[in-house]
Amino acid sequence: MYRALLVSSAIALSSLATTALADGAVTGAAGGVVTGAIVGGPVGAAVGGVAGAVAGAVIDPPPHEVVTYVQSQPAPTAPVVIQQPIVVGKPIPADVIVTPLPDNPKYAYTAINDRHIIVEPQTHRVVQVLD
Repeated sequence: MYRALLVSSAIALSSLATTALADGAVTGAAGGVVTGAIVGGPVGAAVGGVAGAVAGAVIDPPPHEVVTYVQSQPAPTAPVVIQQPIVVGKPIPADVIVTPLPDNPKYAYTAINDRHIIVEPQTHRVVQVLD
C-alpha cells in the first residue's frame, strides 16, 4: 500500500510539471515526497509532495542579468535595518521601499542589513538574497 501511494503520488506530481514550473516545482515535489514519507508515512508523502512543489515554484532564482544589475546598484544613503530574518520565499515588511528594475518589471530590489535583496514588487516576497 505504501509503495503504491508513493508511486501514484510521483506520477500525479510529474503530470503537474509544466514548462513554467519544471525545474523548481518538480525538484521541490520530489524532495517533499521523500521528506514527507520519512516524517509522516504515506500521508506525509502526499502532503510533502504538494508542499514541495509549491515551495519549489516560488524560489526559482532570477536571471543572471537581474542579479548583475542589482549588484551594480549603490547602497542607499539611509540604511534599512530589520530584526526579522530575510528568507527566500517570505515577504519583507511592506513599509520597506523597493525599486523596480527598469527592464524587468517582474523584479524589484532593495538593500536591507547591508545586503541587496531581489523581491517580487507586488508581494515583497524575497526571490534572492545577494551578499
